Amino acid sequence: MPDLPLYNARADADLALFSNPAFRPTGVQKLGLALVGLGLAAFVVALASPFGAAHPVPFALAAFGGLGLGGVVYGLGGLAAPAGVRNEGTMVSSNEARGAVGWAIGLALTALYVVLYFWPAGLAGLLPLADPLSRLMRDQPATLGNGGQWFLYTTLYTLAVAVMGVRALVRYRHSRYHVIRTLSVMFFQTVLAFALPFFLVTLQQPELYVHYTWPLDYDLFFPWRVAELRAEGQLGVAMLVWGVVMIAVATPVLTYFFGKRWYCSWVCGCGGLAETAGDPYRHLSDKSLGAWKLERWLVHGVLATITAATLLLWVAAVAEVGWLDAVAETVSWLYGLLIGSIFAGVVGVGFYPLLGSRVWCRFGCPMAAILGLQQRFFSRFRITTNGGQCISCGQCSAYCEMGIDVKWYAQRGQNVVRASCVGCGVCATVCPRGVLRLENGPDVGGASRAGRPVNNLIEDLDILA
Repeated sequence: MPDLPLYNARADADLALFSNPAFRPTGVQKLGLALVGLGLAAFVVALASPFGAAHPVPFALAAFGGLGLGGVVYGLGGLAAPAGVRNEGTMVSSNEARGAVGWAIGLALTALYVVLYFWPAGLAGLLPLADPLSRLMRDQPATLGNGGQWFLYTTLYTLAVAVMGVRALVRYRHSRYHVIRTLSVMFFQTVLAFALPFFLVTLQQPELYVHYTWPLDYDLFFPWRVAELRAEGQLGVAMLVWGVVMIAVATPVLTYFFGKRWYCSWVCGCGGLAETAGDPYRHLSDKSLGAWKLERWLVHGVLATITAATLLLWVAAVAEVGWLDAVAETVSWLYGLLIGSIFAGVVGVGFYPLLGSRVWCRFGCPMAAILGLQQRFFSRFRITTNGGQCISCGQCSAYCEMGIDVKWYAQRGQNVVRASCVGCGVCATVCPRGVLRLENGPDVGGASRAGRPVNNLIEDLDILA
């Protein structure tokens, strides 16, 4: 007797472009997609021909305007549908379930980051499109010699957060928490990561990103960077002091009261992109036990590496030993290449459609590692559960972008107190029974760390076991 075919066995591996029967774009959304297509076409023509350099303003309007306006129009088209996370067709979507569209977007993003980091001259055809805005914001043209490729990248990054932020606002418009959280990441990306640094450049001041600090801004306390900032005058020194305050005072205090969500889901630019542009891919995170073990090794390994590298650089700078200085410089260069460029950029964003939206935050970010340790052992933040109401539908686990099996906790009525949780709150939003609740405050029920036996707490401290 021949084997019977499994029902819908090809669903996960479907490479058809439009295989989602539940995807029925409205007229407004079709208009938005057409404008996005116009923007992409303008970028491709400018990259492959001299027309963009010859006519920068029309091409810039078509490229940035098409992507921006088209994305906003498409997002607003979602107002015709009920608010909330809808699951129809998500697991068979060509874009959201690793189909052909998802792979194409992943390859395009990966190629963009590879060219940006290792062959910026390949973007020369696109720099004229950023030139008008660069002259307006930085008072200088966009060229490879003055970091014009990074200005172009930051512009596209901010545009992605803003446009996909509109989509998130429409999708989660029924939740005040998500509306405020989305507006927060849009504000920090637009003002502190885009407008302020380039405004400082216009004033001939150092380009500073005040919402980042060590170890995410990994070279902030390197000897050469400290000397450079000190030479910049009062503003440079203020940035060093602000960096110390951020990591030594603000981070532990705010994490104690609010968990790591105050930074990872409300302030950080990486988290901002994940919560907006990466939202369609949040369910692709690996929930396996093996992924959890790998996560703990990698994220704490990266934190240990940057800590050791920073100390090594200072020992080399003070000792003035030639061979030690060479070793320290090599370690610094390798960290920037492997972690700062390949892990955080190429893999961290390029693999959104394949591995989910929080690959870098979960497996590589040293700032997330520090915040996670503080959240795990000293914070008042937790996700409380009502096990008696859980129907084991698994929605909470499916939509956890950090790969946490939330259902496991909900079934047992245990509070979720995990180092990796970024407090996005989507698990509570998608729960059909209202089982989950994000809370700050003392654990009066004793269902989390405060009520755990001492031997369990000792086991928790073995974070790499």
